[in-house]
Amino acid sequence: MKDKFAKRLNFSDLTEAQKIQGLIAEIERYRGMWTAGVKLSPQILNVLKRSTVISSTGSSTRIEGVVLTDEQIEQMFKGLKPKKFLTRDQQEVAGYKELLENVFEAFTTIPFSENTVKHFHLELMKYSEKDQGHKGKYKFGDNRVVATDDGGNVVGVIFEPTPPYLAQKEMTELVDWTTYALKEKKIHPLLIIGNFVMEFLAIHPFQDGNGRTSRVLTNYLLLKEGYDFVPYVSHEKYIEDNKDLYYLALNRSQKTLKTDTPNISPWLIFFFDIILRQVKYAIDIADKVSIEPLLSRKQLDVWQFIQEHKEVTPKEIRESLEMPTATVLQVLNKLVDLKKIERLGAGRSTRYKII
Repeated sequence: MKDKFAKRLNFSDLTEAQKIQGLIAEIERYRGMWTAGVKLSPQILNVLKRSTVISSTGSSTRIEGVVLTDEQIEQMFKGLKPKKFLTRDQQEVAGYKELLENVFEAFTTIPFSENTVKHFHLELMKYSEKDQGHKGKYKFGDNRVVATDDGGNVVGVIFEPTPPYLAQKEMTELVDWTTYALKEKKIHPLLIIGNFVMEFLAIHPFQDGNGRTSRVLTNYLLLKEGYDFVPYVSHEKYIEDNKDLYYLALNRSQKTLKTDTPNISPWLIFFFDIILRQVKYAIDIADKVSIEPLLSRKQLDVWQFIQEHKEVTPKEIRESLEMPTATVLQVLNKLVDLKKIERLGAGRSTRYKII
């Protein structure tokens, strides 16, 4: 079984191998920039994370047919209790959002195992009334991917996944190898994760919800391996925006899996390109992120004053804005905590400047 997966990662096409190696190198370079250079406060990171959860939930569920916009999804969760998720779209959105939030918050405490994969599926389907009988369980019937006409009639088979009676065996082999390979560290973790997602989608182990489960697992595995920019930019959004290429890359790779010369390079190139865009945008958004939504009116006045003057004293702020000293100092301390300004000197000579 180790040979089966390792064989896929011995790339015979030199051009594809160089492309894959180049993408990995670029991802690692930008990851290093994120780790070393991004100085965002917990408050700002939380704002970005909440936005990503909504964007990822919307994109991942729309890929599978949900029609709700991000704005509609955000509105759903304003004072809404689970029992009010009445439509199928609402139920699927609620399950994805809650599961992704839990993964973002608790991934360090969640061990990678087959039980975790099943638990993710169970949580994903938690509110879905039609899926209560099979949530968290491997498939019991055919779930091949088919093409249909406008009338809903099947006109062709796009992909024939693993038959139900082999799903348990193949999932156990996949999880065991992935666990082994990540622990052994002889293969780059991005290759291991890319292979896992590819094989998971090829097995299609659950009756429904495989695409959504694969995308949650992608977030989870990347976070487990230290790609900590993941919660702040949605990779699901990039997949939604490139859905045709997503399915093309999957199809080109999946059709080779049961041949003597399996080739998952088309999938890996697409997958790594998405991650590269994700980390690049994470760095870009960190440079441009606005703290205005985190500030009160008075705090915003102080922040704008500092932006205009670059370097100021508390006295200059107090006199210009006619603000009590205690209020000025409170705002300055908050801006320091947000890592937007730094304190210079001490006592009466204390000044503050933009970082």
